[in-house]
Amino acid sequence: MMTMKDKLGSAVAVAALAVAGFAGAAHADGELNMLTWEGYTDPSFVAAFEEQSGCKVTPTYVGSNDEFPAKLAGGGGVYDLVSPSVDTTTILMKAGLVEAIDTSRIEGWGDIFPQFSSHSGVNYEGGVYGVPYTWGAIPFMYRVDSFDAAPTSIAQMWGDENMAGKISLWDDKTNIYVVARMLYGNDIDVYDLNDEQLAAVRDKLIELKPAIRKYWSTAGELVNLYANGEVIISNTWGGYQSALLADEGIEMIEFIPTENADGWADAWQIVAGSPNLDCAYEWLNFTVSADGQCGVVGITGYSGSNPSALATCKTDEEMMMLHMDDFSYLDSLVLWQEPARVDAYINTWNAVKAAQ
Repeated sequence: MMTMKDKLGSAVAVAALAVAGFAGAAHADGELNMLTWEGYTDPSFVAAFEEQSGCKVTPTYVGSNDEFPAKLAGGGGVYDLVSPSVDTTTILMKAGLVEAIDTSRIEGWGDIFPQFSSHSGVNYEGGVYGVPYTWGAIPFMYRVDSFDAAPTSIAQMWGDENMAGKISLWDDKTNIYVVARMLYGNDIDVYDLNDEQLAAVRDKLIELKPAIRKYWSTAGELVNLYANGEVIISNTWGGYQSALLADEGIEMIEFIPTENADGWADAWQIVAGSPNLDCAYEWLNFTVSADGQCGVVGITGYSGSNPSALATCKTDEEMMMLHMDDFSYLDSLVLWQEPARVDAYINTWNAVKAAQ
């Protein structure tokens, strides 16, 4: 596995090439305030973008998709771009918090996986409201040195004394999805649960609370929990935190439980009323270019939206490991979408966290 040190070196090299490659590009000049995830604006490749565009990037990081609509509704004028997942992009579209994108201004638009560019998470009422960036899974992972036998089901977290007090879950409503599949089977529509089903999921998650060490919010927080010996199993942003832990000398194994795993895809959206549209389009073009895709994938370990761009910096073996040559992997996951009653899901997760 490529270590984060190797990834960083690769991304820095990409950044250097980008500066040279875009030396003749026109400068938009301006600022871009972004609400985004860790790794999506890493300096190793953002430096190249700033150099070639003249646009200064200032990121603010989130730990949950629920933060995007909350922060934009509370004063969206602070941000120019956001990068939510496709279960949240639709919420922002419907609320009028983001604006339509002119795809004729996106040079690499035609090279994006059609499963993403045509997804309902970026298309709304005849317009395009997002530029797909990365995708992956939300598997579970565990410390190899803490298990005699590999776990295969999330159901094992309930009642296993070896895990008690050493479990961490992402502080996000998506925990509802995998627990619903555990209770009702993998064929259930986890995005349209009724009140009775949501209550059962809530109660099951509350039942697990005594075994939870902490709900994690950021990649670094989860890495620290493992590095300090506080947790031995958790869900994870697939490919990212396990690589960070490998750099710490901690061997982790990611696995898809019998309850399956969620699939996710993130897209960049322009906040309605952004005064920095020229810089915003510079960024959108960069994110799906070879430099942008190689940069973010090199840092995060996630898969990218533009296979043609990634093929410029990844070997055939690396493309296979990223599932960029076989889209059936994503089709096998349960790709996120906006729940039918998103407020009920948020309230359910908040009730779990509030329970004593």
